[in-house]
Amino acid sequence: MKISLRLLKQLAQRSFPSALDIASPVQTALFALALFFGAELLPVCAAEGGTLQAGAAKVDITPAADAGLPMSGYASRKEGFKGIHDHIYARAIVVSDGARTAAIVSWELIGVPDAVWEVTSQRIAKEAGIPAEYLVLAAVHDHAAPAPFGMYGNDSPKSAAYTKQVEDATVEAVRKAKESLQRAKIGIGTGRAYVNINRREYSAEDGWWLGYNDAGPSDKTVTVIRFDALSGKPIALLINYAVHAVVMGDEDYQISGDLAGATSRYVENYYRGKPEDAPRDDAGRAIQPRAAEATDKVVALWTSGAAGDQNPISMARGEDFRMVDALGQILGEKAVRVAGTIHGTDQGRILGMQDVFACPGRKLEPGPVPRKEYKWVASEPVSIRVSLLAINDIALAGVSGEVLTMINEHLKKAVPSRHVVMVTHANGSSGYIPDDAAFAQVSYEITTTRLKPGCAETAIVDDFVKFMLQHRSTGDVGWTARPIGQ
Repeated sequence: MKISLRLLKQLAQRSFPSALDIASPVQTALFALALFFGAELLPVCAAEGGTLQAGAAKVDITPAADAGLPMSGYASRKEGFKGIHDHIYARAIVVSDGARTAAIVSWELIGVPDAVWEVTSQRIAKEAGIPAEYLVLAAVHDHAAPAPFGMYGNDSPKSAAYTKQVEDATVEAVRKAKESLQRAKIGIGTGRAYVNINRREYSAEDGWWLGYNDAGPSDKTVTVIRFDALSGKPIALLINYAVHAVVMGDEDYQISGDLAGATSRYVENYYRGKPEDAPRDDAGRAIQPRAAEATDKVVALWTSGAAGDQNPISMARGEDFRMVDALGQILGEKAVRVAGTIHGTDQGRILGMQDVFACPGRKLEPGPVPRKEYKWVASEPVSIRVSLLAINDIALAGVSGEVLTMINEHLKKAVPSRHVVMVTHANGSSGYIPDDAAFAQVSYEITTTRLKPGCAETAIVDDFVKFMLQHRSTGDVGWTARPIGQ
């Protein structure tokens, strides 16, 4: 039977016209095929899943106190770190459905350089038996930690040695998490936290630049994926939120996990069940500790959402960490409240897929920034890795860069899945990835990106649409069918 593309598009447009306003031709055609073939292509019911297992671990990656390594994220810092405020970690969650095993790892560092991803993913495949396609290795984009070797021109022997330490710790965290696999339940929930703000502000003096824009797009969603032992005690929480971990600025020379580390620390301390960690009685019933959940083994793994244009709602000067702890507690409390609403299943089906594509590149001509006029010249193409890790109807959408908000909004509207969670700074480092419309407002993110407009946004969304339709066509994943735009 032959079906014209025109007919398929007309079918999709009649069924969901508002959704296709933002869809590319590839997305329109793919979704039209899904509508036409119905249950054959997009089964509502999953094939019977396997028994879910989960394990988690964390390993300290704090450098030696006298290492003096350069810190990440601020070019104005010319010296190595001078102290350790709080320790930083590599955290890992390993899940298995009996046939496939996957790992989610988060570093409290600024990024995952491509070369480091290649080495570490190969080691995890060899030493832990988890293929690269089933690995999401993400950074929290912490600006208060050492830069890994190969980022921001950081190529000293000391940095190479530290990066090897991080690689070793990552493999160890995955190995320990896999060794602790046990029967488990998984569930997902969402809430809202007002800890982030769009940072692309317009002024007559500077045009669009870093600042505070409460009218700009900003996703307040806190997503929590909860892994529980059959006893009800939590094994791990994966927390996802779109915000830069930059409460501390360029005046800080102390190592810290910043906002991401403070959030994870609060959640892990909460589940220890110690009286000194308990919220006040009048904080509400939902956040009062439950004895049945008390454990000192829970791992709270924080990941960054589409935070390329999102800063914390308030930031610190100097080396005053009170704001870090305050915002970490606000975000941590919300994660705990969301976790308390989650009811999981002990059945699971896991699938993973990755793709690497290249987009045309450009670079800004030298000169002061911000300024009134900008000129760019062509540069080498930029590789972007996208990674889908699906557990039942939960889709972790990993992107190897610093994604702006509206690409994630585009993805959520285009993908026919109920739970899509974008994880950025994952499996490589492609720099800033603005949505196409953002290029018209030349801000810090636009002067810094190595990409030309017109490629990355559509390519990212198209890849995930194709991934998920392919997975659904296998009948292996329990996608809950949802029309685009709902």
